[in-house]
Amino acid sequence: MPTVECDPDDARRRLEEAGVAVQSGNTEYEHWRAERGDASAVAYDDKVVVQGANPADLLAILQSKGGRAHVYFDGASRGNPGPAAIGWAIVTSNGIVAEGSKRIGKTTNNRAEYEALIQALTVAKEYGYDEVDVRGDSQLIVKQVRGEWKTNDPGLRERRVKANELLTAFDRWTLEHVPREINDRADSLANEALDNA
Repeated sequence: MPTVECDPDDARRRLEEAGVAVQSGNTEYEHWRAERGDASAVAYDDKVVVQGANPADLLAILQSKGGRAHVYFDGASRGNPGPAAIGWAIVTSNGIVAEGSKRIGKTTNNRAEYEALIQALTVAKEYGYDEVDVRGDSQLIVKQVRGEWKTNDPGLRERRVKANELLTAFDRWTLEHVPREINDRADSLANEALDNA
């Protein structure tokens, strides 16, 4: 069971700011309890004990801010334009810290890719990482965001600006194109969201 040495009041504030519901403890020794995904946390005088199938669901919020994460993103559209979804994953040395997917209505594949990138970067910033290595299998999105290719479509240009704003909020970042096999988790999440409609 991972243990985070910290002030329980500070840890509680971090959890609440991240949208995690915090409840009273079950005993006189427990300051509070919280659950997120497959993890639960219990606060004592000077530490928080995290348990469950995926402790990383809470560890990234509870640990001191900062650090480095690998961020994977992918968008999918069936029909182009057609029903679309996004998938993303944030990975550290602790494994997958966070991941998500959702349907985003009817749009093009490129717009879905941008939405996935924006969502993944937003979550990485919320988790407090100050360095991100971002990976996606869309060469177009990667090259446009890095400024190597022009962005003629006004809708994509707006999303490119938003992605760059999010990236520059980190102390250090990289953005690389990778083969789909490397981006498998984000790709699977986006397609699962479409399949489960």
